[in-house]
Formats: sequence, C-alpha cells, structure tokens
Amino acid sequence: MTADFNALMSNVDTSMIIVTTAAGGERGGCLVGFHTQSSIDPERYSIWLSKANHTYRLALRATHFAVHYLTTRDLELAELFGTRSGDDIDKFERTPVTVKAGGVPVLDACASWMVAKRIALLDDGGDHVCISGEPVAAHAGADHEPMRLSSVAHLTPGHAAAERNAPPTERATGR
Repeated sequence: MTADFNALMSNVDTSMIIVTTAAGGERGGCLVGFHTQSSIDPERYSIWLSKANHTYRLALRATHFAVHYLTTRDLELAELFGTRSGDDIDKFERTPVTVKAGGVPVLDACASWMVAKRIALLDDGGDHVCISGEPVAAHAGADHEPMRLSSVAHLTPGHAAAERNAPPTERATGR
C-alpha cells in the first residue's frame, strides 16, 4: 500500500502557502503544503500543520490564522518560513507584517492572503493536525503563478517529522 500511495502522491504538485498565527503575545509561521477549501456554504478553509514545529504548538492556543498564497517569486519567504524554526529565531523580524483580525501577522510581501477564525481542530493521530477555519478577511492580489511543492522540494525543514511528540494513541499502544 505505501508504495502505491507514495506513487500517487508524487504526482500531486500542490500550491504552497505560509500559515501565520499569534497567541499570548507570541507569533509563529510555517510553510504548508496541505490545505484546501473545505466547504462552500458556509465558507470554510482547512490547513494541516506538522506536529513537529513551533507553529503547531502555538496554534493549539490561537483563535485566528492567516493563509498566504505564495507565488513563484516568493522563494525567499518559503525558505525563511520553511527551513527556520520559530524555536530558534523570530521570523517576523526579517519581513514586514501588518496585524489583522485576531492579532494575526499578515506578511506584507504576499499580495494574496486570507485570515480565518478557527472553528475546529482535528487530530486523527497522524503527524499533522487539521484546523478548519471560517474566513473573516481576505485579499486577492493580481493573477499569479502559484509556488508549487516541486519548487521547494529541495528545502530542509526546520524540524523533521520525527521530532513530533507521539500522539496519545501511539503512546498508549506503543506503536
């Protein structure tokens, strides 16, 4: 099963986004490849965050999230938010932001973005959690060529997936 699944997934070249959030005076952000519209009426958008990174731990307390739609011109931002950990640096000192709804930092360099209020969080025991949000603000910039997974595949993540805490189901069963 794994080989076939991996073969199927190797053909998917999803667009890349940066997710930012804030809680308790702390900011976080990371490069994300798992995201999609998840309802038409009411409007909903879902993102999946790796349990290994700083942004996930902050997201557990956050009420709002910003989704930044990257273009092919945004490799520098993708590198900053995809290869550096908020555990080690303040990524926001390196790029201008504007604070939006819920205190969320929106990256000034991204022309297309959305802020969503968290309505649900799903942890199914995998290495990512799903956050479903209701859009509360958005800006659609000019048409652009989206940055794709294949454009950032060479980047080394700030945290490896293996660095995540084991979910309670794995700790209980020893898997």
